[in-house]
Amino acid sequence: MKATFISREKNDVKFTMEFTAEEFESAQIKVYQQAKGQFAIDGFRKGKAPRSIIEKHYGEGVFFEDAINDLISENYGKTLTELGLEVVGAPSADFSEVAKGQGFTVTITVPCFPIVEVKDYKGVEIEKIEQEVKDEDVEREIENLQKRNARIAIVERAAQEGDTVLFDYAGFVGEEQFEGGTAERQELKLGSGMFIPGFEEQLVGVAAGEDKDVEVTFPEEYHAPDLAGKAAVFHCHVHEVKEEQLPELDDEFAKDISEFDTLEELKQSHRERLESYAKAGSESAMKDAALAKVVEANEVEVPASMIEDEMDRMSQELDQQLRYQGLSIAQYLEFTGKTQEDFRGELRPDAERQVKTRIILTGIVEAEKIEVADEELEEELKMMGIQYQMPVDKVKEAIGEEGLVYFKKDLQVKKAIDFIFDNAIVK
Repeated sequence: MKATFISREKNDVKFTMEFTAEEFESAQIKVYQQAKGQFAIDGFRKGKAPRSIIEKHYGEGVFFEDAINDLISENYGKTLTELGLEVVGAPSADFSEVAKGQGFTVTITVPCFPIVEVKDYKGVEIEKIEQEVKDEDVEREIENLQKRNARIAIVERAAQEGDTVLFDYAGFVGEEQFEGGTAERQELKLGSGMFIPGFEEQLVGVAAGEDKDVEVTFPEEYHAPDLAGKAAVFHCHVHEVKEEQLPELDDEFAKDISEFDTLEELKQSHRERLESYAKAGSESAMKDAALAKVVEANEVEVPASMIEDEMDRMSQELDQQLRYQGLSIAQYLEFTGKTQEDFRGELRPDAERQVKTRIILTGIVEAEKIEVADEELEEELKMMGIQYQMPVDKVKEAIGEEGLVYFKKDLQVKKAIDFIFDNAIVK
């Protein structure tokens, strides 16, 4: 099969796929072997009639259509890859005359990813963004480490805010004990806000072995309608009071939880990490600002099919996220009171903006002839392998040959964003 690029008019690309007589004949033989069991001809058992007899009986073109369809379906994707085309819609086809013993040519016209002439993408003016790492940021990190390494100990005193109490409780509305309002040896951190408002504060000052009647009023919007807005009493008995005991912040602490010998070294390590994150965050924000200006400066006609495809992708992404929470799109729509049309209408502006942005970045890739070296591609695949704990060859196998083409295009788009930023004027 020989593929030949013919022309591009706006987004419509025309190319030909030329098949030899030998390829056409092989395809017909394959179709005959697959379909011969469907033919019943007098004098032959079903499936045993020779091809020539079937063709004489039904016409010599009896296997043409299926053979042509097979050849096109087998070679269409390869041709798109060979010609470097990214299609965004269904193709139309025109065929040359088809006859027995001859090859044929099919001319394909298909809408492809738009290539636009992008303006004003060099010298974009943006404000400098610097995310400063302060001493209190470092201290907060160390305090979090301290809390994660705290020990919980039983104390012989009355409960204080921040303590954890182990207690029994039984809830009553009037004289009637209500369902779901009873528990034994329940743990509760005072001040956590896990219980209804006003409950936890009343256990402050209660010691182990003591009883306490906690009087509360359920919120008007409480999830159980039979309790909403009602006054209740919880008869509580405290078994234990536990406090969080933090380790001393000293060199020994640093040695216990890290590879560092001193607390200052531990702090410096966290400062450097925070500064690295801050630098990356600042650069990312400036890249976003520069890209937004380029997108705003360019008018692009976005194909409707691409917007619909992007909305489908966004919908599928949300569906996956919801499934992790045990929900579905249908339940989400029910909870939010939206119709499918409302939902897609909300997705449309973001979908259009994302497609427009990709079209513009692809235009910059073309204009600046941005390429991805084999070494860069291999490095990215290695990083993906580390992320998913897979060897590189398995990553390539999972992505597939066609997927690698799109993966490489994604890397080109990322480099286009870097190009905009590298050529921006940072004030």
